[in-house]
Amino acid sequence: MSDTERTGGRHLDGGRPLAAYADPLYVVCPRCGSRATVMTRPDLPELRYYAELRFRPRRLTCGDCALTREWTAERRGNALIGVRLGGPDDPFFGLPLWLQTPCRGKVLWAYNERHLDAVEAHVAATLRERGSGPAMSMVACLPAWVKAAGNRDDVLRAVEHLRAQHADPHHRPSAAYGHETPRRTADLYAGPPY
Repeated sequence: MSDTERTGGRHLDGGRPLAAYADPLYVVCPRCGSRATVMTRPDLPELRYYAELRFRPRRLTCGDCALTREWTAERRGNALIGVRLGGPDDPFFGLPLWLQTPCRGKVLWAYNERHLDAVEAHVAATLRERGSGPAMSMVACLPAWVKAAGNRDDVLRAVEHLRAQHADPHHRPSAAYGHETPRRTADLYAGPPY
């Protein structure tokens, strides 16, 4: 069963964590402002657990200006220090996510189309059910303003805006202006994850 099963107005939360949506991530290229992609390196062994995505080496690539950068997890002794997922910035390079837009005085963001589909399925449903999965699924961690029935129409309009934004890899999201330079990863996570 998929993580988002929608029949009519029903949505079943399959328990997938935010990490399940963290590959790839679409970001604003720090050189040219076009859409760039952050992905795990293709030469790595198959993923065993979604949590591994927080530690796996990443590659930033921009198809427009040919920018390429590498990220590897910091080591402290024998331990790898992974990133904390969440927020409108990419946790690996500190760049603004491509899929973000103002909504209800906040910022609605998504890592990629699958993430956007899952948020949309949950928000659009009039009957929302939890599966037997973990309590900390991506859907369970959505902020109350995204899940509020009174905000449904505004959030769904924002989702459609994000879909249109994704279709144009050269139209920089307005919500990404104001922090063109990469932020220090430690500075990104002072608040809640969404």
